Amino acid sequence: METETATPWLTDAEQCAWRTYLDVNRLLTYQLEKDLQPFGLTNNDYEILVNLSESPERRLRMSDLAAATLQSKSRLSHQITRMENAGLVRRENCESDRRGLYAVLTDHGMETMHKVAPHHVESVRRAFIDLLSPEALGNLRESLQPVAEKLRGLRGKP
Repeated sequence: METETATPWLTDAEQCAWRTYLDVNRLLTYQLEKDLQPFGLTNNDYEILVNLSESPERRLRMSDLAAATLQSKSRLSHQITRMENAGLVRRENCESDRRGLYAVLTDHGMETMHKVAPHHVESVRRAFIDLLSPEALGNLRESLQPVAEKLRGLRGKP
């Protein structure tokens, strides 16, 4: 005998909000990716460059970079290899842990960040920021903050 669970289905308003969020997320990701293509970068490349450019000595342990970018260590390793081949980053051994590696932003990588960042900010403004009032942006941040906090807390948990 099957036992039915009482799934709390989404109301029409909840479903509309959820689907609008999914639609905006996909479309915005697509547009930002498209706007990075002329520079030979992907969203993942740009995220890595940002993380490294904002880190002390422009470097992060590979495990920390994987956590910051929500990538598996294996996927990040492949990504870093591709970015190394483009001269954007390099790997360095970790002196305190022979098994550890750092991803380090090269001078060329930093120059690329300085060149691409203004275009990326323009893209973010055009596709997102400038379409919302300051009040709407504040409400959006306030509304999404608890979701972000909850999901950050779930990272790494089975």
